[in-house]
Amino acid sequence: MTDNGRKRTLFGTDGIRGLANQYPMDAETATALGRAAAHVLRQRGASRPRVLIGKDTRLSCYMLEHALAAGLCSMGADVTLIGPMPTPGIAFLAHDMRADAGIIISASHNPYQDNGIKFFDRHGFKLPDDEELEIEQWVLNGIPRDRLATGAAIGRIKRVEDSEGRYIVHAKQTFDRELSLDGMKIALDCANGAAYFVAPKVFAELGAAVYPLGIAPNGTNINDGCGSLHPGTVQQEVLARTADAGVSLDGDADRVILVDETGNIVDGDQIMAICAIDLKERRLLRRDTVVATVMSNMGLEVALREHGIRLVRVPVGDRYVVEELRKSGYCFGGEQSGHMIFLDHATTGDGTICALQVLGVMKRTGRKLSELRNVMSPMPQLIWNLKVREKIPLESDAAVSAAIRETETVLGDRGRLLVRYSGTETLLRVMMEGPDRGQLDRLVQQLGGTLKERLGA
Repeated sequence: MTDNGRKRTLFGTDGIRGLANQYPMDAETATALGRAAAHVLRQRGASRPRVLIGKDTRLSCYMLEHALAAGLCSMGADVTLIGPMPTPGIAFLAHDMRADAGIIISASHNPYQDNGIKFFDRHGFKLPDDEELEIEQWVLNGIPRDRLATGAAIGRIKRVEDSEGRYIVHAKQTFDRELSLDGMKIALDCANGAAYFVAPKVFAELGAAVYPLGIAPNGTNINDGCGSLHPGTVQQEVLARTADAGVSLDGDADRVILVDETGNIVDGDQIMAICAIDLKERRLLRRDTVVATVMSNMGLEVALREHGIRLVRVPVGDRYVVEELRKSGYCFGGEQSGHMIFLDHATTGDGTICALQVLGVMKRTGRKLSELRNVMSPMPQLIWNLKVREKIPLESDAAVSAAIRETETVLGDRGRLLVRYSGTETLLRVMMEGPDRGQLDRLVQQLGGTLKERLGA
């Protein structure tokens, strides 16, 4: 990724991520990040920056949390340690507590061995590319020693005891005040992650009978056979409890996958269709427009069009969804993976708040989730991933370019092909859609053969 011709080497599409205790997810780099972030904040006018640090439940969070705090304090910033908290909770608290920035230590849906660091500004929004690049340049070049704080200018560290309660109240306030969840049974999988404490309380305090799973984190079991990447866990619980819905969060609870009462998965595209139609009917969908990424199914576009709703597509990454919402005056968008942004309620994806909005639709309409999900008929879609040696420009390889063009020609205007590199892993991702699943299987096999031969690790 580049900005004004400068290559980004630390930050990807969603912060910095990697194997914990290896560069760049080591204590030394985390300390440098803390120094760089505090230096940038001071340059932008915060004489003594106030920074929140939250984390998920990975073992390595202890190490990175204290390294970040040390770096921040060494540049004269005061640090508040929040402890385990969903990513959207840190975004909310950064604004609610009048901090100059918020930092979350989490690798989201990745296994526990990985970790990541994401930054939020004082309003709770992820930093734009240029600000991340500025921090990155100071990390790589180093802060001059004469700029380090000394004496009374060195920062302090404290903890707060009521952060969980603040977020719980915030999440509950996004639910329609005329409704409650009385009488509803909810199976809830917290992925042994950041929401293990707060999410069950949100649903229970609104009146639901909650059947929680994944609420016993031990540092190494986050996302392990549970959470939004493993919805089978909550599917089984829904059927066993005859629940009205299942809610499956990922490790940092910024995304969600739902399960209807029959055990069928309701993915991000179906959630977007349900919520967008409901918002329009209540005249709350600004400019009758939804923002999604290039990965969203064509079936979403068709369903929205039938209800007079326009779909705008942006690059992959919920940060780009948020940027488009803010730039163009829209209020709702998301990703197929389950990141949903209700800009009137939150500044980033929030799995708990998203689930509440869908449950609100169920309550208002009296319809089951299995009925609501039928507002959209997904078009057959295949996703194929390839581990690559390096992320070379696809157009630089003639054979790769030719294979992609040939596939696009065969699909024509009845299908879509997207070939892109992952922003967080050394993977090439292929997404293909079309009305004929058999044709997609053949085309993926043909294209994949070329890609594997030319780019595979």
